[in-house]
Amino acid sequence: MFYLVMTTAKARADAERIAKKIVKEKLAACVNIVPNISSTYRWKGKIEGSKETLLLIKTSNKKLDKLIKRIKALHSYKVPEIIALPIERGLPEYLKWLKESLR
Repeated sequence: MFYLVMTTAKARADAERIAKKIVKEKLAACVNIVPNISSTYRWKGKIEGSKETLLLIKTSNKKLDKLIKRIKALHSYKVPEIIALPIERGLPEYLKWLKESLR
């Protein structure tokens, strides 16, 4: 089984640093970086807003726990958003590529 993991970063440079490390370490097969998103959230009792960069990370069930720990260690946020969604279906050739890339 594969997962799409989402996290956000303060700046594109932070996102690129995280992406390169987790792909190099084979914790992720691919990371899409989506710059300039607007986030609205509650933090310490206040409504906050900020510009962030979204990372869309593809990984396997076997690598998920290590990936989450690694993102947390690399992240600048005290409590980073790390959400994992199961990939239930996809192009078979792409899913095969994911599997091979994570070996």
